[in-house]
Order: sequence, then structure tokens, then C-alpha cells
Amino acid sequence: MFDSLGFEPDWFGLLGREVLRERRAALIAEACAWSVGLSDRPHHLRLRGRLVATGSTIGDRAATGQALSGEEDGRLELGDARPGSFQDALNAVDADGTVFADRFDREVIEPFVHETCVLAADRARRTRPGQWAELLDDLGEDGAQLGDVVRAGEWEQPLRTDAEHLVLAALGTAPLLEVEAEGLPLSLVRAAEATARAAAPLPAPEPEDLAGALFLALAAVREAGLPAPVPADDAPRLLDALAGQGLEPDEVTGVLAHLDLAPGTADRVAVLLADGQKGRPV
Repeated sequence: MFDSLGFEPDWFGLLGREVLRERRAALIAEACAWSVGLSDRPHHLRLRGRLVATGSTIGDRAATGQALSGEEDGRLELGDARPGSFQDALNAVDADGTVFADRFDREVIEPFVHETCVLAADRARRTRPGQWAELLDDLGEDGAQLGDVVRAGEWEQPLRTDAEHLVLAALGTAPLLEVEAEGLPLSLVRAAEATARAAAPLPAPEPEDLAGALFLALAAVREAGLPAPVPADDAPRLLDALAGQGLEPDEVTGVLAHLDLAPGTADRVAVLLADGQKGRPV
């Protein structure tokens, strides 16, 4: 079932790519949000092996069409970028000499691909039970933790390459300043979420059988663009988002206590579940 390198069984590799394509818009949005603030950073180049500040910001150079990356740093596959473009910015270096593309991979591509693989695993578990059982047997996993299955299967690395290609195809030649402007709204949402998480007490450890449902629920709230905390008036949208991730009614009930909800929202969702007002299975 595995190739000579030990990863990407055929059907699950294809399923992972399918889910990634479905989430392409979310990936591009995350990339834009990540870029916010790059233009304000001091610009650096490596000249004759020494990292030097040029005295201008990345944004100043991007606005005037000057190259952001140099010949002594960066990735070969990102070379020949249009000056001032998002791809050019990825190939530039920060004050520590780190290529921004490396930070982008670590902070955006890797977590997004992991989440995508977990979503693909959940879909496989629900829609292909026979193949899923065979896959677990091959990997020696019990399937209780989808993240463990994903790590055992080693599907993330090839999917990261696909994700990078999707981002570059969509944003590579776009001016950095335009990409930043596109990402500003989501960037503000992410900052608010981080503040809320820092202020909230840590939740109690989740039972293993709820962990997957909670992961999907958090992804649903994020992708639906719901405010934090989710107000009671948005309970129908919340329920729609959870239903879209395939959560069962008991799973919805189980995760409500662990989502960032305003007073009354959980009760409103419970009423909608009980009354069947959504007109669709959850």
C-alpha cells in the first residue's frame, strides 16, 4: 500500500489532495493574513556573507518595485521573483538571517496541512470504513487519535509541497502590499482569537472520543468566520458550520462547552437541535 519511500498510500493521498483543494480559499486567506506586517519590517540583505540593514523597510522597497531578496540567500525555487511581489518577500531575510519562506512554512503551511490531513482522515473514517480499517491495520494504529494516524502515515510532507504550489500560483506574482491589504481583516480576527485564548482558562483535558469532534468544531468556527465569542444570534450559523463538518448531534452537544460562546448561545443551539429547525441532519 505504501510506495518505496514509505508514505502516501494511493487512495488516502488522493483524498488528502482533494480536501486540500476544497480548502484552497482558506489556505490563501491564511497566507494573506500571515503577510500582514511584513512591509513594516526593516529590510536586510546579505552582502559578501554579511547581513546588513539597507536602511529602508520591506514595504518601502516593495512600493517602488525594488528587489526584496538577494542573490546570497533564499531558496532556489523562489528565485527570479518579480521585485516587490509576495514571492520576492518570501525569499527575503529577516534581521536574524532567516528566510521568510522558512517561517511561512513553519507558521502557515505545516499547521494547515496537518489540519487538512486530520480532516481527510475524519472523512475517510466516516465514508470509507472498510478502507479506513485496513489502513489502521497497516499502520498499527487504533484510530482513537486522528493526528497520530496522520503522523504514522507520513502524508504531510508531499501535501506541503502541493500547498506551497497553491499559494504561489495564487499570490506569488501579486504585489506584497496588495496581499497584506487582502489579509488585514483575517489578521485582526486571528489577533482577537489569540487574545481571547490567552485570557481564558485552559480547558480540562478532553476525552479521546471527543478530541476529533472538538478539532473539527474549532475548524468549523474558524472557517465560518464567526465572531469570538459566538453570540446567541449566530447560533443557526454555528449549527450550520458544525453540521457542515459532519458532527453528530451528541458530538455538537459535547463540544459546545469547549467553544468560545457568548452567554445563551449553547442553549440556543440545543433548542435548534431539539426542535429540528435547521431542516437538515447534523
